[in-house]
Amino acid sequence: MTMHTDTRHLIMRLLALLMPAVAATGAAAQERTWPDGTRMSRWFADTAKIDPDTLGRKYVITDYGVTADSTAVQTERIQKVIDTAWAGGGGVVVIPRGTFLSGALFFRPGTHLHVAEGGRLKGSDRIADFPIDTTRIEGETCLYFTALINADGLDGFTITGSGTIDGNGGAYWQEFWIRRRWNPDCTNKDAQRPRLVYISNSTNVTVQDVRLVNSPFWTNHLYRCSRVRYLDCFIYAPTENVYPPEPQRGAPSSDAIDIDACRDVLISGCYMHVCDDAVVLKGGKGTFADKDPRNGPCSEILIQRCRYGKVHGCLTLGSESLHDRNIVLRDCHADDAGRVLWLKMRPDTPQHYEYVTVENMTGRCGSFIVVRPWTQFFKPQQRDDMPMSRCNNIRINGVRMDCANFFDVGTSDKYSLNDFTFENIDVTDKTGAFDPSLIEGTVTRSVVINGKAL
Repeated sequence: MTMHTDTRHLIMRLLALLMPAVAATGAAAQERTWPDGTRMSRWFADTAKIDPDTLGRKYVITDYGVTADSTAVQTERIQKVIDTAWAGGGGVVVIPRGTFLSGALFFRPGTHLHVAEGGRLKGSDRIADFPIDTTRIEGETCLYFTALINADGLDGFTITGSGTIDGNGGAYWQEFWIRRRWNPDCTNKDAQRPRLVYISNSTNVTVQDVRLVNSPFWTNHLYRCSRVRYLDCFIYAPTENVYPPEPQRGAPSSDAIDIDACRDVLISGCYMHVCDDAVVLKGGKGTFADKDPRNGPCSEILIQRCRYGKVHGCLTLGSESLHDRNIVLRDCHADDAGRVLWLKMRPDTPQHYEYVTVENMTGRCGSFIVVRPWTQFFKPQQRDDMPMSRCNNIRINGVRMDCANFFDVGTSDKYSLNDFTFENIDVTDKTGAFDPSLIEGTVTRSVVINGKAL
C-alpha cells in the first residue's frame, strides 16, 4: 500500500515538531543519571530559593542590644540572640544593615542566619576570638580553631540574604606569609586562622545569595553532610597584593567550598574567585586513612552553571581524598583557571577517583586536566597491604577553551589510570602534549586541538 503524499508530508511535519521534545526528554533523562548510570535524585533539580519568612520568627540582632559598631567585637551579644531564638523554638537571626564584628558563632537546632542587604557580619582579626575545639581540618579530625559561622548536627539550616559575611582576613594572610617566609616548611595549620563557614553532620542545608568574602582560611567547609545546596553565592578572596613585600601573594588557602566526606551536594549558579582551589573534595589522608571511621568518601556532587574568576582549580579531587564517585561539573565558564579538573594523587594515601564527568566548559585555563603526584606535606608509612590508587571512568565532553596545556598527565607506579573519554573537544593548546596512550582504554571522539582533528 502506498501512503498518500499529503499524509506522508503531514506525518513528517508532526515528527519534525515532536523531535525537539523527544530530544529534550532524552536530555532530561540523561541529566537525571550519574556518570555510573545510576538515577540522579530529583532533589538535584530543585534550585528554588528558601523564603526566610517561612522559617519562623525573626530576631534582628539590633533589637537585642547589638550595636552597629564596626570596631567592637560583640560575639557574646550575637550568640545570645542565637540562643534566644533557639530557646523560643527556633527562628531567623537577622544581620541588618551595618557592620557587626564577631568571633565564633554557633547556630542551634531550628535557627537560621539571614544577612540583609547592606548588612555585614565581619570576623574578628584576633584568633583568641575563635575557641579551639575538636573539628576537622585538612583531612584530619583534630583540635583546631572554630569558624566564624559554625553549624553542627542541624537539619534544615539556612544562610540567606544578599548581605556579606566577611572574614576580615588581612591580618591572618600577612601573618601566614611572614611565617612562611621565616619557615618555608610551615603548613597551612601552623598559621593560626579561622575558616569562614563550617557546617558538619548536617542535612538539608541551603546557602543562597550571600556574599562570602575575605576568609582567613577555607571559605566554606562541609563535613559529613548530605543534601547541601549552594545557590547563586558570591565567593571571593583576593589573589594578590595581600603581603606588600611580595605583591604577587594572595589570600592563602582560601578555598571556595571544601566538601569533606559528604554526599548529595549541589553547587549552582555561584561565582568563585579565590587564591586556591574552588570546589575541593576531601575525605582523609595518610597511609591508613581508609581505616579511620572519621574519614569517608564523597559521592553525588553536582556543580553547574557556575562562573570562575581566578582560581587554582575549578574542581579538585584531593589532596586529602580517599574515594570520590559520581562527580559532575557542567555548564560552567572559567575566566582564568589554573586548572579545570585536578586529580591530586598522594603517594602516601590509598585513593580512588571514579565516574567523574566534566562537560560543557568554556573560557580560559592553564591546564585543563591535571593528573600528577601530590607530595606537599605527605608522610608515607610502611603498609604491606597498601592498595593501588586509581582513576577510572573520567569523561571530558563539550569543551571550548583556550588552554596553555590541555593534557597535563603523568603516570606513576603508585596509581593506575584507565577508561578516560574525551569527546566533542575544540581547544587551543600551547603545549600540544595530548597523548591518550598514557591512559589505558582512552576513547577519543571529535577531538580538535589547535584546529586539527585527531
